[in-house]
Amino acid sequence: MNIASFDDLLRAASEQAEPQRLLFVFTAAELPSDATPGQRARFRAGRGGTLTPLMYVDKSPAELNSFNALLDESRRAGPPWDIVFVAALSGSAGRSPTSADADAPLQRMVESIQSGRIAGFIPFDAQGQPVHFG
Repeated sequence: MNIASFDDLLRAASEQAEPQRLLFVFTAAELPSDATPGQRARFRAGRGGTLTPLMYVDKSPAELNSFNALLDESRRAGPPWDIVFVAALSGSAGRSPTSADADAPLQRMVESIQSGRIAGFIPFDAQGQPVHFG
């Protein structure tokens, strides 16, 4: 399925054969202190920089009815963010994954994002639109 919106993501997660748990890592775009003048200019133009994980959470698809619900909760829980990366954790034998099951995968997501390995995640901006890097 092509994920063109956050609603598509919620729909796809709820349609899977096994129950899913959605994993979210919220990040902020930052400019490294050793950035070159060119990097600084690109960052001011809204391109470049690094994405630093700020917070993370896991949710079952049933716990979210829209991107706005996730946005409201994230704004109450922590600092402003620019990009949220999403992955899904599948259950097995009809059993839903728990938050405890999500701990290690969330830690791996944070580590992957910190090292720039984001290919396996779906990024959304703060307006709920999918982001394409490259």
